[in-house]
Amino acid sequence: MKSSLHALLVFLPMVLSIASGTDLKIDPAHSSVKFDASATGHNFGGFLKKFDAKVSGDPTSLQPTSATLDWDFADLDTQDAKRDSAMLAWLEHGKMPKGTFKMIKPWTAKDGKTWVQGTLTIHGISKTVAFPIQSSKTGDHVKIDGEVWLDYQDFSLPIVRTMAVMTVDPKLKVSFHLEGDAK
Repeated sequence: MKSSLHALLVFLPMVLSIASGTDLKIDPAHSSVKFDASATGHNFGGFLKKFDAKVSGDPTSLQPTSATLDWDFADLDTQDAKRDSAMLAWLEHGKMPKGTFKMIKPWTAKDGKTWVQGTLTIHGISKTVAFPIQSSKTGDHVKIDGEVWLDYQDFSLPIVRTMAVMTVDPKLKVSFHLEGDAK
């Protein structure tokens, strides 16, 4: 009985460690979140200058067990200050709105690709989204990449029109690259 209790006390921390996953210490200098959009006559893009990402996962399979991403749209940079200001006003009447993503579940598809599903909240509207991710690991260094297509109208945002003829396509691509060390 005493040896069974001792074995359980030794084994339990290992099980809990595996169940909770390993945290990824995100390296902001080598990580990015960006978007690409199309408008009448031209394309443009932007990136978040700052965001908070938290990811945990299985260090062997690289499948995530939890992931969150939080950002402030005031940190969105399109390399055009006038456009950035207009986007903030469009998003929330200049209130410096925030956005969030919280993973609900991961899975591996029949083709071997890892997918994640989560709740994306923009403009106070939450929607479920799913997208594939690619992960790689060298030593303790992990890289995670993914992209998802969104329609901003799904978040109760109106079509962007300027000068009566230019329209921003409501479908845009959001891509991310997260990089860091597994701890």
